[in-house]
Amino acid sequence: MSVLQEISANVRNMKSMEYPVLARRTNQIQEELRKGVRKPYRDVIDVSWGDPHRAGVKPLSFVRQVLAACLYPKLMEGDRLMVDVRQRAQRLLKECAGGSIGSYSNTAGIPEIVQRVSEFITRRDGGVPCRRENIFISSGSQWALANILKVLVNSEASPRTGVLTPVPCHSTTILSLMALGAAAVPYHLTEERGWALEVEELQRALDSAKGVCSPVALYVINPGNPAGYVQNRKSMQEVIRFAAEKRLFLLADEVYQDCVYGKTEFVSYKRALAEMGPPLSETVELASFHTASKGLMGECGLRAGYVELVNLDPAVMKHINSLFSTNSCAPVLGQIALDVMTNPPQPGDPSYPLYMKETQHIRTSLAENVRRVEEVVNSLPGFSCQPVEGGAFAFPTVFLPPKAIERAKEVGMKPDTFYCLRLLEEAGLLFSPGTEYGQKEGTYHIRFCIMIPLDVMEELLRRLSGFHKRFMKEFS
Repeated sequence: MSVLQEISANVRNMKSMEYPVLARRTNQIQEELRKGVRKPYRDVIDVSWGDPHRAGVKPLSFVRQVLAACLYPKLMEGDRLMVDVRQRAQRLLKECAGGSIGSYSNTAGIPEIVQRVSEFITRRDGGVPCRRENIFISSGSQWALANILKVLVNSEASPRTGVLTPVPCHSTTILSLMALGAAAVPYHLTEERGWALEVEELQRALDSAKGVCSPVALYVINPGNPAGYVQNRKSMQEVIRFAAEKRLFLLADEVYQDCVYGKTEFVSYKRALAEMGPPLSETVELASFHTASKGLMGECGLRAGYVELVNLDPAVMKHINSLFSTNSCAPVLGQIALDVMTNPPQPGDPSYPLYMKETQHIRTSLAENVRRVEEVVNSLPGFSCQPVEGGAFAFPTVFLPPKAIERAKEVGMKPDTFYCLRLLEEAGLLFSPGTEYGQKEGTYHIRFCIMIPLDVMEELLRRLSGFHKRFMKEFS
């Protein structure tokens, strides 16, 4: 019997992504460049991931010094490291079983770190209380989200379980739903209004699910990915009222909360809920996700995030604890990174000046990248980029000529994948096509990371401008 016949039908039904085609060609091009094959560029700029370090952003010194000291405590001998680095590392090692990061921790995380994460959440939310028993540290926020979905999705239900998901939406959440046999119920963000989330569209999506699936949850991404919107309080309160009225569990993906630009303010869904007061603040069930992978820290490879659960039944919490136990614990090194993220150096600490210098440089670079992307991309014929208020990506519309769309069909590709492949071949830029994330019928987008050094962004925009003009002329 073929092994394929034994594989879960849900796994077999997971849709294939467009990105692997681009990734394979990227590897081939990089190998060709190493062998001296002449191309109109010297390297490939990969901005298809939300991975700052991959793109050239430097790690924060304080973070890496604390991690290094915990990995190799002999580094704390002498005065090579700042005193606050040594003190932090010593405290963290005392909190590890056996004084070593190689030991397991509790399922929910090292208790002292969980406590400090809860204190960070309370500060962030203007004093709204956070109880540490409602927090689970995990191997990244997506792993935590997948576990919460396992609790919500009944694989034996008929009709099957549904979750309202935004369009556009990063693909990992959709794949997680498909793997569980759940249905993603798409609701479209309004691009012409800055990717606004509108309750009327949520209602349309919910109505469309009748007879198809039974929606149990509403998934929101704030700040957005791939679209760079940030919800305001009014919008969030409307969403919360909708979730309460329709008895939907609220899943708030808030991993880019440190990445907001201009006068935009990030407000967590938990804070917005608390400010609405009873009965909503005491009844709406909410899961909020954050991570050390995103934001200014950008430690994607350390795999550490957390979920905070609000207003859940204690009996359900027991099952969630059991589910998280299947992974023993999150990587302890990642937990330490999470501790540093939620408790950075403070004024008066020896490491504070350098920490502020490095983080301010990243913030300034991001703000300038946002300005340049909007300026340059919107100046190109056939492009339209909504304001990037937050997050790590630009997600502009590209109005492809009919001849380009027809050529893409001839070679068996989605039109925006075809555009991205040509962009890779001719300009050495690896972007992601909008079809990966969902988009309205007849529209095409590209996604690229803006969390990159200023000089890399300028080179990216130069290459993109030159390629796009040639492409549009070819297919005009």
